[in-house]
Amino acid sequence: MIFQRTLSFETPGRGTTDITAAIQGAVGEAGVETGLCNLFIQHTSASLLLTENADPQVRRDLETFLAGLVPDGDPMFGHDDEGPDDMPAHVRTVLTESALSVPVTAGRLALGTWQGIFLYEHRAGAHRRRVTITVLS
Repeated sequence: MIFQRTLSFETPGRGTTDITAAIQGAVGEAGVETGLCNLFIQHTSASLLLTENADPQVRRDLETFLAGLVPDGDPMFGHDDEGPDDMPAHVRTVLTESALSVPVTAGRLALGTWQGIFLYEHRAGAHRRRVTITVLS
């Protein structure tokens, strides 16, 4: 069996948005007891993270690291059609993930105790992002 759904998420701008509950809701809707949930974000300036869900400082530290590694407005980048965060957002996406796979066990995402699924917005401004969820049994 294959189940597929695309969900939209509003982001407030650069940073992480916890989408674990929404993804789990889709897995529950799929009705799969044992299988695999694949997630794919349909954008080149936002990504997906499987990371710490208990301490938000982990995600702030990740943002601090990426801001130092790929700063907005860096003169090495020529692509700035949408502003100084344009090309840095694309690089951040390449350095993170556009797709994730998580096992489904007993009808639930088989995440560890401290794991959550996050949409990581790399642009400074708010955006609507689409994530396609495919559940296979």
